[in-house]
This record gives sequence, structure tokens and C-alpha cells, in this order.
Amino acid sequence: MEQIVNWLNGIIWSQALIYLCLGVGLFYTIATRFLQVRHMKDIFKLMFKGGKSESGISSFQALSLSLSGRVGTGNIAGVATAIAFGGPGAVFWMWMMAFLGAGSAFIESTLGQVYKTKQDGQFRGGPAFYIEKGLKIKWYAILFAVVTIIATGILLPGVQANSIALSIENAFGIRPAITGIVLVALLAFIIFGGVKRIARVAEFVVPFMALSYILVAIIITVMNISELPGVIKLIFSSAFGADAAFGGILGAAISWGVKRGIYSNEAGQGTGPHAAAAAEVSHPAKQGIVQAFSVYVDTLLVCSATAFMILITGMYNVAPDGKPEIVNNLGDIEPGPGYTQAAVESIFPGFGAPFVAISLLFFAFTTIMAYYYMAETNLAFINRKTKRVWTVYVLKVVICVMTFYGSVKTASLAWGLGDVGVGSMAWLNIIAILLLTKPTLIVLKDYEEQLKAGKDPVFDPVKLGIQDAEFWEKEYNYQDPNRVEKTG
Repeated sequence: MEQIVNWLNGIIWSQALIYLCLGVGLFYTIATRFLQVRHMKDIFKLMFKGGKSESGISSFQALSLSLSGRVGTGNIAGVATAIAFGGPGAVFWMWMMAFLGAGSAFIESTLGQVYKTKQDGQFRGGPAFYIEKGLKIKWYAILFAVVTIIATGILLPGVQANSIALSIENAFGIRPAITGIVLVALLAFIIFGGVKRIARVAEFVVPFMALSYILVAIIITVMNISELPGVIKLIFSSAFGADAAFGGILGAAISWGVKRGIYSNEAGQGTGPHAAAAAEVSHPAKQGIVQAFSVYVDTLLVCSATAFMILITGMYNVAPDGKPEIVNNLGDIEPGPGYTQAAVESIFPGFGAPFVAISLLFFAFTTIMAYYYMAETNLAFINRKTKRVWTVYVLKVVICVMTFYGSVKTASLAWGLGDVGVGSMAWLNIIAILLLTKPTLIVLKDYEEQLKAGKDPVFDPVKLGIQDAEFWEKEYNYQDPNRVEKTG
């Protein structure tokens, strides 16, 4: 099984996808005139502006739901894996992927809003919707929906569950099977409560846990402040092959940094637009900007917290694929949450392992919740015309089973399956957003023109010549310049 998975990943994660992700991020950064920098001042205002409705969730809830998908095991175990196989330089390429990826995240999330629909009383949207409406290629939309259901409903939950189970076993000695049963029970309670319950849990858990985790990282960094300049120098020198020890693995640093950067922040992968489309906003660009910020939170804050804790304490190994081991400070510890636990434990004995285990439990568990929401949205897309209610219950059962399965399987197989899912979605989504670049840039220009005129931007697709934005055409009264929603 592992050989088949590795073979698939060799095809999916070829150099073509690595450089495609970097290239597309650079293209959108330039095309939007560095939107991720220019609109930083608007982010906090937009994040807390607007309320939820019966059909949609608030901008902050959408951000939390998106972050619950982005902030997961990739932020703890994924960073450790990137350092283990790509060296300290991989951290720089994760940062680069976040900066450039924020441009891609804006594009895909704005498209999610433009082409969203109201289905069964809820806002639904995502790549499958904008591929069908924007590109008018139905088979492509169905293919993305099927791949996403398989990826987020079957392949990816196991990665999160596996990291939780390993860290809990390491910290508390609890067998993975027991952890798996508890995870399934909690997951079933939440996902059977619908998207509103998922959003409420994410809204509370994600900000609290992220801030706690970053605070501990800051404390550890301050306690080892004399080491910080050397760590920063090591990251940059290794990223460009200038360090004596890591100079020979530049390719691995780029490859693992980009791969784990995409896995962690999910920019361009096509997951973010699902949460973005659920938000109640007056203009698609508003949610696009908020979702661009979520990439920063994920990588520049949470991933960086992990990287600095590991590097500043020296609690890591580096053994690139097919090359001799370069660093071995941890013996035979498998790359993953054990690196971060060892880092915190070296400063706070008796605290590190439990703290990282609990952090990972919350981060990864909320990610599994977000995966369910994405899978359900794509199932709803396929089931629009035929109400197959039973398929939703099958999905709930399958994701619970895969969560348990991932808890008791080996880490390498779990990560391999996760990479297959992430890479497949990324290929399909990146091609789609490239083909839909023109309408997205039109939406951004309209938003900025209205801002410049001192207005609170509202979206009129007819005026902009954007076709098949059915939700916006049906729900808003064009005779009212303030775009008041129709009540009947």
C-alpha cells in the first residue's frame, strides 16, 4: 500500500506542481498589485464587520472555519517534517509560500463568493461551483467535487487523527485506539449538528488555541534570545544553499518547504473557498481579503512558532531522502509532533509533551471538522437535483471511520495518503482559478473603486458583466443603490 501511495505522490508532487504553486502565487501577487500588503489595514475591519444570517455565517466565523481547516497538524507535525527532510531552509520557503499564497487565497475565496448559491437554506460554494458557473465545464466541476469528497472525506482526516493519537500516546501513554474512539464520538456529535455548530466550535476553539500556542513559542524564544540571530541566519543561509552543512540540499529545502507550506496554509488547494462562500457579506472581495489574511495567521504566525521552538532549542534531526544524515539531535524519533514536544519539554520539563498534545488535539480536530464541511458541500453540489439525503449520512459515517483508521495507522502511510489528496485538489483548482483570473480582477477593481469613492462596497454582477452569479442576481434589488436584500 505504501509503495503505491509513494508512487502516486511521485507523479502528483513532481517539480511541476511545486513551481506551479510558486509561479501562480507570484503571478497573483503582481496582478493584484501586492493586495496582501496594500489591504492589510482593511483586514481587521472586514474580519469583524457584518453579521450572520439564517443562510450564512459571519465573516469572523468564516475566517475561523477556514482557519480550522488551515491550522492543523501541518502547523506542528508538518513543520517538523519539513525541517527533517529539507533542513532549516525549508522554513523560509514555507514563509515564501504563505506570502505568495495569500494572493492565490484571495482569488479562490473571492470566486467562491461570486459564484455561491443558496441551497437547502444555506450558502454553498467552492471550486466545483465556480468551475461549473464560471468556466461552464460541468464534467470538470464534478471531477473536482468527487476528488474533494475522496480527499477531505477519506484521505486527509487520517493525517490529523494520526498526529493527535501519536502525541497523546507520547504525552499521556494512552493507546491510539482509545484516542480514536474518543475523537470519533466528539466528531459525530459536532458534524451531526450541521454547519452552524461546526462554525460555533471553530469560532471559539481556533483563536484561543492559536494565541496560547504562539504565547508559549514567544516565551521560549525570549528565554533563548541569544540564539535567535543565529537561527534566523541559519534559515536564510540554508534556504539559498549558502550554509556549509545544508548547502547540498537546496532542492529538498524548496520542495519540502513548498509542499508543507501548501499542506499547512492550503492556499490554491481549493479548500478555503468553501468556508469563504458561507459568509454573509455585501461584496465578494471583502471575504477574499479576510481569507488572504488567514494564510498569514496559519504560516507566518503558527508555523513560525513551531519552527522557532524546534530550531532555537536544537530539537531536530535532518535526514534528506536518499542522502546521508546531516543532523541527529533526537535519536530515532520519527519526524512529527515529537520534535515540537521535545523542544518545549527541553525548556519546561513535564509541560512540553502534554501542552503540544493538547494543542494538536484542538488544531487537528477542528481541521477534521472543516474537512467534513468541505466534503459535505461538494456532496451537496453533486446532489443538487436529486435529493439523496442518505449519502450525507454515509459521508458522516465514512469520515468517522477514517478518523479512527488514521489514529491506529503508521504516520508515513497517513501522510502519504494526505499528500495524494492535497496534491490532486491543488492541480485541479489552480488550473481553474488561472482560467478565471479576468472576472476576479474585475471584482477587485470594482471593490477598490467603491472604496476610493467613500462607499461601503456592494456587488452588482450585472453591472460588471459577470454572468451566472445567480445568488447575487436573485437576492438583491438592483433599483436600490444600497443593495437592500429582498424580503419577498
